[in-house]
Parts: sequence; structure tokens; C-alpha cells
Amino acid sequence: MTVTRGLEGVVATTSSISSIIDDTLTYAGYDIDDLAVNASFEEVIYLLWHRKLPNAEQLAELKKELAENSALPQEVIEHFKLFPMQKVHPMAALRTAVSLLGIYDDEADLMDTESNYKKAIRLQAKMPAIVATFARVRKGLEPVAPKLDLSFAANFLYMLTGKEPEAIAVEAIDKALVLHADHELNASTFTARVCVATLSDVYSGVTAAIGALKGPLHGGANEAVMKMLTEIGTLENVEPYVREKLEKKEKIMGFGHRVYRLGDPRAKHLKEMSKKLTELTGEPHWYDMSVKIENIVTGEKKLPPNVDFFSASVYHSLGVDHDLMTPIFAVSRVSGWLAHILEQYENNRLIRPRAEYTGPGMQKYIPIEQRG
Repeated sequence: MTVTRGLEGVVATTSSISSIIDDTLTYAGYDIDDLAVNASFEEVIYLLWHRKLPNAEQLAELKKELAENSALPQEVIEHFKLFPMQKVHPMAALRTAVSLLGIYDDEADLMDTESNYKKAIRLQAKMPAIVATFARVRKGLEPVAPKLDLSFAANFLYMLTGKEPEAIAVEAIDKALVLHADHELNASTFTARVCVATLSDVYSGVTAAIGALKGPLHGGANEAVMKMLTEIGTLENVEPYVREKLEKKEKIMGFGHRVYRLGDPRAKHLKEMSKKLTELTGEPHWYDMSVKIENIVTGEKKLPPNVDFFSASVYHSLGVDHDLMTPIFAVSRVSGWLAHILEQYENNRLIRPRAEYTGPGMQKYIPIEQRG
């Protein structure tokens, strides 16, 4: 056996959902640059689940299904009110809420294709409501019910703030959702596939994926980036802060990627949006600080920024609480998780790798009274 730590470079399955080839990311063959500029998130959901872009009728039907399934069961809302809010991270709340949804879904354990697709619709539709409702309940605010006539991105912001959002805010969230929707066999997606390969249910697969996304080496990076920017505070503090980190060989979040060598193709779209939003909000220093950090780190370490780096200042400019940044990632990435879960069910094989044993050799049991 050949051991590959972190499974780097190991091809574990085949998939028709997304690809990363020569630093180009595609969803079902469509370049992410093309989709980021032209596609809505609803179109991307359909593309990932069906491997083709929807026509007008198909898109209208998907939007209708998502809207009709977007409200949370009251039981889940009541559970939020029982949480120790001072200690609960929103990702932990999201993980728990998705698991709870499985309890209240009468079709949770039905495994036929139609039932699993319906569960995918329900989960995708409810993810924004989970994040927005928890964010409000922990502040002592009443949840805001979704509006059936708003887009997916606009509805999320409406449920979060209680006000219909401006067009630029909707554009920013929609673009971020498109960019984060899928990323081949990343850690959370692989976790989801391992889980459902046992023929566990969709809710278990997504709950497992959220657990993987929660870690700072995966989805938690954008929250860590905003924490860093806040600690730095001013443009003048960037260079000494970053130089000290580099000298101490400490990790600077938001840079480098396991599968990209020349740079994350998604980062430039969020960089552009960060510049636009920070100027509009009168806080261009967040963008300026980010660019200065990028110049130093990329210049010194040859590490370009990844998708998390500029998404931090984008979300901050929209007034999003910093600890909600990773849950918003999940609101998008669940579309990819669900695509992979459905694909895994279609041609399933239990995922069961091996490990190279490094412990002691064969030993003989010694009665306890004879042990030293």
C-alpha cells in the first residue's frame, strides 16, 4: 500500500458535477467565470443537480418549489430559543437544525429517487431560513417569514434584516452563492459522500458535511480573515502585522489552496465586489488593507488569495455578523453537497479506504496481576 497523507492527489471517485483542471473550475462543463458573470444562483442549483442549465419554465418551477419550501417548522424555531446563545456558534446551530429537520420530515428515511430529490429541494430552500432565524433569535428579534416573490439571495437578506435589500446587496450575495456552490471533492463534500455511501439519509449526509465545513481549514477561513483584518485595524498596521506573522511562520488565513497552483479563479470576482461595496459603504480601508496583505503574502510566499479572502470584506460590507460568514458558505455549498449525495446514491459503493498500521507488532495477552 502507498500512503498519501490527506489523500492529496488521490482520485477517489468519478463525478460529472464539477471539475478543477489546470486551475480552471467548471460546473458541469461551464467555466466559473462565465457563471459568475451571467448566472443566477437558482440556475446554478439546477445545473449542479441536472448537469444542464434550465430553460425558462424549468427555472420558474425550481424557484416556485424553493419558495414554497423556504419556511422553517415552528419546532425548529422553538429549539433555537433553548440554545445557550452566548456559547453557540452559528455553525453548531446550523448543524443541529439540519439534523432536527430530518426528525420533522416524514419522508426522511425514504430512499427512492423522487423522495431524495424532494428532500434536496426542502433542504436547499430552508438553509437561508435557518441561518437568518438563528441570527435574529439570538438577538432577541422575531423571525422574519420568507417572501414568495423574492429571489433566493434577496429572500435570505430579507429574512436576515427584515427589510427588502438593495440591488447591489442582492448582486453581491447571489455572486458569492454562485462562486461557493461546488468545488469538486473538497473535505465537506467528501464527508457527505462517505456518509451517504452507507445508505444513510440525506439529512445525515448534509449534517456530516456541515461538521466538516465548520473547521477553520475549510469553511471557517473567511471568518478568520475578518478577525485578522479587525486586529490589524488600519492600513499602516498591515505591513508590520504580516511581516511578524511571516517571520514566526504563522498561517495567514485566506491564502493558498490544495488544488490550485496559479490561483483560485473565484477570488477575482469577490475582489471586484469587495472594492465596489467598501467604496459604497464608505469603508474602503477594508479593501485597501486586503490588497496590501495580498501584495505582501503573494510577493513573499507566492501564495495567491483563495475564495475566502475577499469574501470576508464583502460580507462585512453587507452588515453580516462575522460568525455568520461560514454559515452563508453552507447556504451555497449545500447545493453541491446535495448534487454529490444524489450522484452517490445513483451508483453507490461503500467508501472504505485502508490505513497503514504503525503500532506495535503481535502481542500476547498478559493477565492483569502479571502486568508491571
